[in-house]
Amino acid sequence: MSQYGDIFTDDLLLTIFPAERTDAFFEALFGEAEEGSYDIGLGYVGENDSGLEFEMQLKQRPGKCLACNLTFGLPEVFARHPIINMQGVADAVAQAIGQKTASWTLGATRQVSRELSVIPLTIQPE
Repeated sequence: MSQYGDIFTDDLLLTIFPAERTDAFFEALFGEAEEGSYDIGLGYVGENDSGLEFEMQLKQRPGKCLACNLTFGLPEVFARHPIINMQGVADAVAQAIGQKTASWTLGATRQVSRELSVIPLTIQPE
């Protein structure tokens, strides 16, 4: 296990990026949360010289089609959207390891399967 693997548990990741944020995001975009075709979650991947590696996980909702939706422009949307609040996510990660703030970068969307796409998130605690 990585150095921080015991810190970034599923429970902590849900605290940093609560499941309810997905519905709030889709409600802001479409006016109705049910219009969203995926749930957004935060996953911990590990660490490297660039920082702490996470991924924004886009998991297909039952009866919806993730592969039919445009997910490749999402890094730019997530970077700016106040409900997603990437700076807040990065700062919460930094605080979990005893730092105050962090910088962050999002990578390009990668399709893992028809039911799962991920957006790499690198966080550099400051």
